[in-house]
Amino acid sequence: MINTKQIPISNSQTSKKYDLEERTLKFAERVAGYVERLPRTISNGEFGKQLVRSAGSVGANYIEANESLGKRDFAMRIKIAKKESKESQYWIRLSKPDSSQQGEKEYLDRESSELMKIFGSIAEKCRYRN
Repeated sequence: MINTKQIPISNSQTSKKYDLEERTLKFAERVAGYVERLPRTISNGEFGKQLVRSAGSVGANYIEANESLGKRDFAMRIKIAKKESKESQYWIRLSKPDSSQQGEKEYLDRESSELMKIFGSIAEKCRYRN
């Protein structure tokens, strides 16, 4: 199995190591905090539910992928995590924060993009090793 614990955040930071599991969980936590502070509107309520669901699924699928034994299951879970990262980005973009949260919305958007790239590169490596 691929050691996903030491995948670089981006090409410019290849020398840095980090725990991807921790990062996906922090992303889910930040999303939950962001959703709690969204202005209370019907649309934000719906977007918020979907956003929390997809962000939580990113972390859950990554952890399950890391704990599974079979290569196919690992690859499938990574693909799901990538799909959920993309979906969470979609819900982030639909949400309507107040002006104080705009920077946080942009950060979460970038973070979900970065996670999509990382999961995509892991999925690609899995495909070649199967």
